[in-house]
Amino acid sequence: MAKKVKNTEYLMLSSMIRAREAGMLSRERMDRMISAPNFQEAAKLLTDCGYEDMSNCDAAGVNAALNRRRAEVFAELANMVPQGEVVDIFRAKYDYHNLKALVKARALGLDCAGILSDCGRVPPEKLSEYTSEEGTLSSLPEDMAEAYTEAAATLARTGNPQLADFELDARYFAVIGKMAAATGSKFLTGYVQTLIDSANLRAVVRTVRMGKDSAFMHAALVPGGSIDCEALVRSSDSGDAVAAAFNATPLEAAAALGAQAMKGGAMTDFELACDNAVSAYLTAAKMIPFGCEPAAEYLALLECEITCARMILTGRLSGIEPEVIRERLRDINA
Repeated sequence: MAKKVKNTEYLMLSSMIRAREAGMLSRERMDRMISAPNFQEAAKLLTDCGYEDMSNCDAAGVNAALNRRRAEVFAELANMVPQGEVVDIFRAKYDYHNLKALVKARALGLDCAGILSDCGRVPPEKLSEYTSEEGTLSSLPEDMAEAYTEAAATLARTGNPQLADFELDARYFAVIGKMAAATGSKFLTGYVQTLIDSANLRAVVRTVRMGKDSAFMHAALVPGGSIDCEALVRSSDSGDAVAAAFNATPLEAAAALGAQAMKGGAMTDFELACDNAVSAYLTAAKMIPFGCEPAAEYLALLECEITCARMILTGRLSGIEPEVIRERLRDINA
């Protein structure tokens, strides 16, 4: 059941968020970073957006600093947003990333501490403890305990880590769908649906390109999108049919590029269009003056900002040409 929250509870928060958005990484700021004379100058420009100085960092240091920024903002907003589900929708992605890593690491007897994220609802050291042989899964949020158990069983039964990942993907989208519904926000419910549509479109295109069968596609698809999974499988014989299935949805343009990719076209433009479709959906939140929507939009913008910042900074470190970096950047709506 959706939690009733008065708009006045969000009024001050929304004002603060709108003020912060003005200082985020705009397209103009990204262009300045890309055109800066060197990596050090590019990194210093990012401090104007509230990031720590990364001018002396290598690629690993850049990733660590960007992850710290995300974790700090998540923690801050978790203490400010009246409905915790709003922040948890974004945190859950990292919980389920960690579960994927732990399921496979436990099966192989490996240590995966170095790749666990601290941006989820459960600190990585606690998650590692709870999923160990001596741990107690019941200490985890219910959705995560069930997801870990089922994914581990799938991997043990099939020996196929990809199928375990599919299990976790389905459970991740199901839980953030429940979180969105709990807020009572149709906008957030639509956001999750758009995420699922994007994931399913990518799954169809990748499955066809890999030459996998319909059983594999069924396993890869996630229920809860605007297009029925069975309909997507039926349409997968034709790129044009897949594109038609997404007509009048936020993924329409991405699906057209997906149809080309299914025939051997470039994946880069298709993948970027999927990301941009989600960003475009979020622009509607700017028309909502207060409520949970501005907070959700800000968190989504933060994710996009961090992705763009990482791409620019690691690209500059690697000596990638400026135009190549520009071509790979997502749309950003700050």
